Amino acid sequence: MKLKVVEKYEAVIIELSGSALGGNEATEFSATLRKLLGEGKKNIVVDLGEVTFMNSSGLGMLISGLTTVKKENASFKLARVTEKIESLLVITKLTTIFEYYDTVENAIKSFSK
Repeated sequence: MKLKVVEKYEAVIIELSGSALGGNEATEFSATLRKLLGEGKKNIVVDLGEVTFMNSSGLGMLISGLTTVKKENASFKLARVTEKIESLLVITKLTTIFEYYDTVENAIKSFSK
């Protein structure tokens, strides 16, 4: 999995691509979140549009990220969730804890509501 951080407007977008399998990737993701939160970033969007595969460890990485962000009174949203990943969220009933949007722009707009 590759990870890229982009800042747009009042939000930080973490663009993930490839296979999200946890392990070292989860460590990198967590470190990136902590760094952003330490810099005072409060609106975080995780763009999943280029993720080709996600297993349970990848889901665990997202759950851990959500927990980390919420502890800092910040916001964590998903964008461009693919059909495969959405079906994982539905099966695991994680649709009730994650906010997700069809586009990054819609996720960013949701921060100002």
